[in-house]
Amino acid sequence: MKLSAPIKNGIIEIICLLYILLFVYAAVSKLLDFENFQVQLGQSPLLSAFAGWVSWGVPIVELIIALFLLVPRFRLVGLFAAFSLMVMFTTYIIIILNYSSSIPCSCGGILENLDWTEHLVFNILFVLLAFTGIMLLLFNPKYVGSKNQYNRTFRTVSITLLSSIAVVVLLFILSEDIIHHRNNFTRRFPHHPITKINELDLKHPSFYIAGIEKNKVYLGNYEAPLHVIVIDIGLQTKKSYVIRLSKSNLPFRSVQVRVQPPYFYLMDGTVPCIFRGNLTDWKASLWMYDKVYFVKGEPINKESFAIRSVSSKNHENVLGTITINDVIKVRLAPQLLEKQIDGVFDTDGNLIYNEQLKKVLYTYYYRNEYLVCDDSLNLVHRGHTIDTISRAQIKVTTIHSKNQSKLSAPPIIVNKRTATFGNYLFVQAGLMGRYETEEMWDKSSIIDVYDFLKKTYLFSFYVPNLLNQKMTDFRVVEDVFVALYDYSIVTYKIRTNAYQPRESKIVDAP
Repeated sequence: MKLSAPIKNGIIEIICLLYILLFVYAAVSKLLDFENFQVQLGQSPLLSAFAGWVSWGVPIVELIIALFLLVPRFRLVGLFAAFSLMVMFTTYIIIILNYSSSIPCSCGGILENLDWTEHLVFNILFVLLAFTGIMLLLFNPKYVGSKNQYNRTFRTVSITLLSSIAVVVLLFILSEDIIHHRNNFTRRFPHHPITKINELDLKHPSFYIAGIEKNKVYLGNYEAPLHVIVIDIGLQTKKSYVIRLSKSNLPFRSVQVRVQPPYFYLMDGTVPCIFRGNLTDWKASLWMYDKVYFVKGEPINKESFAIRSVSSKNHENVLGTITINDVIKVRLAPQLLEKQIDGVFDTDGNLIYNEQLKKVLYTYYYRNEYLVCDDSLNLVHRGHTIDTISRAQIKVTTIHSKNQSKLSAPPIIVNKRTATFGNYLFVQAGLMGRYETEEMWDKSSIIDVYDFLKKTYLFSFYVPNLLNQKMTDFRVVEDVFVALYDYSIVTYKIRTNAYQPRESKIVDAP
């Protein structure tokens, strides 16, 4: 059916007017709430790596297209540009719904109340409107029915359609590669990755997590070092025990307990000593004494301990192992910790052991790096956290009269605490990333999750404060996240497709 010129022009005017209203409103809404718009893009699984320039580019392009549509001589260009942009938006939604590990918040403004499926229908409608406008403008009455005109038109539209889709797909592929392997400090937060299971009031402060297994959490206490509390993972029952030592008259100064069923260990590297006992009776015998001083220690198995000590040669931090069988053997691995400034403060960090993969993990406090070693401290590889600080930002002053070194200014902490389960490394972040709000930073702690075998960043999540207090310690067992606060312990269920501890294959790194 042929349309008269007034009807055709009227339809084109309505289509252009709808697009002008849509793009001007959308662009102005983004610019008026620019910080929130940029944060939303920063959390997008598709565009997070390019949120900086996309956040400026999209509203500017929308306004330019609206200007083109206002001027009759540029309307064809404007409609092609509108068609291309709406195809990009539509492709974006399709990828989000079908290929993304997480679905971000929907758009604000006029589309705030639409879910992603309704948003998709809305976009498809506007794609069809732009296509209709292009057809009406291109088909001049004297060319109607011309085969060449039809071919040229559909070829141009097809190229625009495919090019627009290709641009978004390419951005998705590049963004995924950048976020997981070459991150520019942009975190990815899935929707509701953790849900609270239970909470237990501990009545007293100064607890730390001494160990965890599938059904139990073991808490030590800094103020009462011989007291241990055992809580079931559901936080329903709590039992208290007192450790009895075979030798209690040692000059203890820094006692800590570690639990690796069926044994528990009580250690003090300043004595130095390690006691070992059985969980059935909480009696501990002196296992290692006066052999090597150490600052940190983690049990590897019933015969070995991973430690961080100070080298007697250069007085710098060094990782090592203690093996106790018929004789006590101490093996140091001075090649592991890499000195940047003083070899002491700059190499400080968290030492943990991964029981599932039999790996020793060490994460630096003040730089974006972690080490993965086997249980003999042979280096498997070095990985990096997503923070951009690769060199420790610390100032060290030497007090020559006391032959001591001290930090002369507050250091920038990159990685606060760590935990591990399966092939995953959990790091409590010390720094706020790009496109994150100070409000959320003040109200919660951020946990970054890595696949340390593949050396990739996966996702992050917030652990909310409890009674205005931040989390003081944490552990992970399977899909349960255990958070410790000053007076309470809370369990959360980890719910995201990016974390599959039961489905992941426990294999060694290549």
